[in-house]
Amino acid sequence: MSILLGCIADDFTGATDLASMLVHAGMRTVQTIGIPKEPVPDGTDAVVIALKSRTTPAEQAVAESLAALQWLRDAGCRQTYFKYCSTFDSTDKGNIGPVAEALMAALDTPFTIACPAFPENKRTIFKGHLFVGDVLLAESSMRHHPLTPMHDSNLQRVLQRQTTKKVGLIEHGTVAAGAQAIKQRMEALKAEGVGMAIVDAISNDDLLQIGAACANLPLVTAGSGIALGLPQNFRAQGLLNAQDAASDLPETQGLRAIVCGSCSQATQAQLADAVERGTPAYAIDPLRLAANEDQVAEAMAWAEPLLGQGPVIVYATASPDRVKAAQEKLGVDRAGALVEEALSEIAKRLVQAGVRQLIVAGGETSGAVVTALDVRSLRIGPTIDPGVPWTVSLGATPIALALKSGNFGATDFFTKAWSQLP
Repeated sequence: MSILLGCIADDFTGATDLASMLVHAGMRTVQTIGIPKEPVPDGTDAVVIALKSRTTPAEQAVAESLAALQWLRDAGCRQTYFKYCSTFDSTDKGNIGPVAEALMAALDTPFTIACPAFPENKRTIFKGHLFVGDVLLAESSMRHHPLTPMHDSNLQRVLQRQTTKKVGLIEHGTVAAGAQAIKQRMEALKAEGVGMAIVDAISNDDLLQIGAACANLPLVTAGSGIALGLPQNFRAQGLLNAQDAASDLPETQGLRAIVCGSCSQATQAQLADAVERGTPAYAIDPLRLAANEDQVAEAMAWAEPLLGQGPVIVYATASPDRVKAAQEKLGVDRAGALVEEALSEIAKRLVQAGVRQLIVAGGETSGAVVTALDVRSLRIGPTIDPGVPWTVSLGATPIALALKSGNFGATDFFTKAWSQLP
């Protein structure tokens, strides 16, 4: 087995986001939940190992990422990709910088880039500053993120606080001049002792040029956007054929449900849209969970009679004020853990009740759900909205899963997703 591109993602929805981009570019892609315990299918071009390392202690994130890297190297991968969120969210201590630095040391490479840009989802970088839509990162809803609030839009400063390496910048004027100009700037920065460089990008064409410039880098660190530009390098070397069927998935037959843990503005709008269109919805309350009320049993008693009539939604989505109130009473970690545990158990029972097509909203929630379902690997299929594909679990009982990052997807995501299934 020889994998062209080996990827390490710091959360589950980010992994499917990246895998979707690779499939779109013609690479047959498998996503694994944690380090694979079994070989991936023959003919796989890219493997994305999904970790849950975005918010773990930095030392744990580094150890898990290095273990994933070792598996990928043993599998013969030609290039390594460390994927993080397009909003670069982390803390001043990590985990992006420490993980990138550890991977660089393991690969014995003195230089890499950092580029979370994803213009199609309105994440752009200019002069080293990250924009979310038309506003700077620190002025976006990310400033209220319950786990990784972002108060600095300057990615050079953010990354420099996380790493011992010197952080530089490749500005948009260089990027617009094309791949050769980007490579020349990389060499100049290396000569200046720079170890990591933030790269500006405001369009998909920028991502293609950056990807071409990264052809010979042992390690690329980025959001999912750069995945647009990397497959072309393998194709140019004759290592990747056109894959018209890269996104094909087997059919799954069964009931439908949505489990929603994200409290992002996008998910709140998607939930409201689905409810307005008539999808039944049941709310999980962390304060009731903390009081030992059995909301899991209540939710299932509510859902089971409705499942045969169409999709149902079980959600813990709430406004920032309600989230803050729960966190103040319970603590951030406990409030999150209670919700994840409840929603993952509900997802497990929904599958036992016959659900075979399941949408999960929220990165932490998605991680908890796939763990509860004992899903170890996924075949990546067609895109629902940028960064969010349908997937099908590989195993005895295939389940179609759409694992959605909280901020991704159009307002009608929950209702239109079903039409994208084979």
